[in-house]
Order: sequence, then structure tokens, then C-alpha cells
Amino acid sequence: MASPTTTPIATALLHLSPRDQVAVALQSLPAGEISFHGRTLHLPEPIPAGHKFAVEEIAAGTWLLKYGQPFAIARQAIPSGGHVHVHNVRAITPEDVRPSAILQGEATPYGRSPLPVPAASSPPLTFAGYRRPDGRAATRNYVAVIGTVNCSSTVVRQIVRAISPDLLAQYPNVDGVIPLVHTGGCAMEYGGFDHRQLARILAGYARHPNIGAYLLVGLGCETGQGSFLIEQEGLVQLRAATNSPVAESQPPLLINIQEAGGLRKTTDRALAALRELLPEANRVSRVTIPAGELVVGLKCGGSDGYSGLTANPALGIASDLLIAQGGTTILAETPEIFGGEHLLAARAVSQEVSDRLLAKVAWWREYAAKFGTSLDGNPSFGNKQGGLTTIVEKSLGAITKGGSAPLVDVIDYAGKLTTRGLNFMDSPGYDPASVTGMIASGAHIVCFTTGRGSCFGSKPAPTLKISSTTGLFERLPEEMDFDAGAVITGRPLADVGRRLLEKILETASGTRTASERQGFGDDEFFPWTPGPVL
Repeated sequence: MASPTTTPIATALLHLSPRDQVAVALQSLPAGEISFHGRTLHLPEPIPAGHKFAVEEIAAGTWLLKYGQPFAIARQAIPSGGHVHVHNVRAITPEDVRPSAILQGEATPYGRSPLPVPAASSPPLTFAGYRRPDGRAATRNYVAVIGTVNCSSTVVRQIVRAISPDLLAQYPNVDGVIPLVHTGGCAMEYGGFDHRQLARILAGYARHPNIGAYLLVGLGCETGQGSFLIEQEGLVQLRAATNSPVAESQPPLLINIQEAGGLRKTTDRALAALRELLPEANRVSRVTIPAGELVVGLKCGGSDGYSGLTANPALGIASDLLIAQGGTTILAETPEIFGGEHLLAARAVSQEVSDRLLAKVAWWREYAAKFGTSLDGNPSFGNKQGGLTTIVEKSLGAITKGGSAPLVDVIDYAGKLTTRGLNFMDSPGYDPASVTGMIASGAHIVCFTTGRGSCFGSKPAPTLKISSTTGLFERLPEEMDFDAGAVITGRPLADVGRRLLEKILETASGTRTASERQGFGDDEFFPWTPGPVL
């Protein structure tokens, strides 16, 4: 029988960050010796698969790091090679991590600044994107037909279906005409919270840089009036002025079915408008754009035990590298960070940003309680059996998609981005709702990590799906775009993160994702409004 020292390190353990004092056993390790980065570690006891062990001597009271971020505090001294779990560590509490103390530079794992962000490469990275008349960058070029209310959804879909392939073929720079339909738009208070939020979402899509042109279709008597949307959000249709670098604007076309005279007349009028919009949208071509202008959404769904070890931290590295270029990323899914929110808040650039994040989590606790449910505050028995020690560690598996960059802002669902860097957007964990909010906020691409598999896709911003294991990548080859499972077989996490950024830039330059090739994205538009249906 082979001894522990003959077990290849690549298949035996995973050390997620050079800062970590712990490694994760990828298989059950017997007591004895094991090779670790050129030195020998003695394991005084067996380590179950998925559990952690110390890679150095750890003193009592030490903050323990995983993913390069704190997840627990040692209750006692832990020898090098010792099993690290609930018997010798305790959870980090909000009292341990006071954002104000961290911002003032008191002794913590962070200090005044959060974890170091990689330096920008030289020369700067670029992608081939579209340059809009107002100067914004785009990665796709769609024309959209946007429904203001569910009552117009069927008509919107029929309008899009009526566009012939021969007509689209005349406009090779247009990626397609997409229907944006939803289940809301009425049975809510006029001008109330849900009405304003829906308007913000629809406007976010209408003015999204990946939308080259659009028109609005309503019923006519709905609460979510198209005129309210246009006036409240200041919507305009941009076009490049002839012989001038200055963009021209005009009000968008709004067609109400009741006023137009029914389905057929609405469809005819919309098709006539699209025949005018398509040539305008086709006038753009791809040009070289700095990678620092990209906005990337960070998402996970259908996670497994490897997601927090491979795909999520690899995406975090890609996020850090993009931010080093001057780019922007969006972390979301507020319920998913519960338990670790105080650690993410500790990375905030100001007390105000920290307080906003904590307030969002508090809102979700109250919101869930109204319906007799709660945000799970502790790892389950099964989680602990699998090696998760604290709720903080569980949450960090999701938070690690945001890398180690400072948290520059916390925005509302579908809110406007104002600061480059790592942003947090308040949202549910539900995939369609979360991604819809990210795109409405301006995400050019959404990176979606998964361990169980997903068929999710989105428009007008494509979704790039990242598998946590090579097995999943091979089982779903037509749905997955990137294999992060190479981490398990020995490829350094930093290399996988760099390769993922390269894949993001390829996608931004026009390479179609798996979900785009499959035709996904028309049914995943899901505006979230938390209020009652009246």
C-alpha cells in the first residue's frame, strides 16, 4: 500500500491561498507524512475528505484564513498537520470584526486596506467591443422589444417571431431582436416602491449598452404606464449623428395595444418601426476597447462541494485581475452572504458602504421572517460532516467570487453603478432575478459558476458558465464554457483565474457562449419586485 508521502499533492489536498494556514483534503488522508510544497507535514490523525488541516503551527487566538480571508478563530493551539474543525476553533462574530476598527487600522487580518489587488498588466488588456454614440462600451448588439406589462407579453413575442431570418441577415452587425417580457406591470401602487423598481429595471435594459435600439409595447390601461417609464427614467433613443461625433437623441417609440387597434395593427406598426431601427443598430462595428471598461456580474447556482474550492475562487481571481485593469464587477445574492456579511463589510472602503451592506442583510432577515421563514444561521449537520466548520466559512464559499478587492459600493437591486471596482448589488439568490438585476445595473457579461450543472442563459448580456469539476464539464459539454476543475488535478488556482479572465475577454470580443449557441436567454428575464400583488 502506498504511503501518504507517495500520494501526489495535486490529488491529495488543496491550498487555496498563500495566506491560508489551512489546506483542504481532497481525499481521506491517513495519519502519517505528506508532501506539501517541498516540505513534509506530519498528520497526527486521519483527515476526512473535504476537511481542513493546519499547514503551519497555529497559536490560540489566531485568525484562521481560507481563501485568504478569515473564517474562524483558534480556540487552542493547533499543531502543523492537525485537524482544524469545530473541536478547536470558533466562529467569527460581528463583535470580532468591527468594520470601524478595521477602517481605523486596528490589528485584524486586513489592516487599513483589504487584501492586495494584483497589479495591472503592461500593456493593458483589451477586447474587441462596440463603441456607442455616447462613448459607452458594449459586448453585444441587440435590438429589443420591451413589454411594459404582462398583458403585452404575447404581442411582444409575436412581433419578434414575425421578423424573418432574411431580414436579420441584412444586418450582420446585429446579434438579434429579443423580446423582454415579464409577469408584472400592474396590480401595484402607482408611483409606489414596486412601480419605481420595475421602471428602474426596464430602463436599465432599455439603456443597456448591449441594446443598440429598442421600442416599448404596452396594453394601455396598466399601472406601469410606458409614459411613466419614459418620464421617470428619462429614456431616450440614442443614435450617431451624421457627420458629427455628437450623439443625437429622441424619445423612444411606445405602442399601446388599445390605442393601436389590437394585436395585428400593433404588430404591423412595430415591424415597420423595427425596419427603421435595424439599419441604425447595424451601423456599429467592433473596435479595440480597454478591458477596464468591462462590467462583469459574479453569480453561482447549482453549487456543489467543489464550487467553493475551484470555480468560485478562480472567478474571484479573475475579478481581481479585471479590477486591476480598472474594471468593475458585481457581487449579489444577499441571502447567500448571510453569516459572512460582516467580513465582506470589513472590506468596505468606508463606514457608509459597510453600514449599507449590513442594512441590506438585516432587511432580508426581516423580510424572510414576515413569511415564517429565516436565513439559515448555522451550517447543517451535513455541511459539518463534509468539512464546513462555521457559517462564515460556508458564506465565504459564495463571497470568494468577489476575490479580495475592496468593496467600493453597495447598490440597490438594478441600481446605477457609479464607482469602478467591486460592487455589491442587493438581490435574491434566485438565478433569473439576480442576473436580471445585474444586467439592469449594466453588466456586459455574467460569469455563472455551477457544480451540479445549469442551463441558464441571458440576453442582452451573455452568461459564461464555469464548472467546478472536470466531470461536470465533460457531462454537460454543450452547456459549460470553462472548466475550473483543473484546480483539483494540480493546476494552480492563480493560473485558472488568469485563464478565466482570458475567456471573459474572448466572450466580450464576440465569441458566443454555450447558452448563446443553445438559444437561451429569452425566458430568463425576471424583474424582482418584493411587494404585494394588489
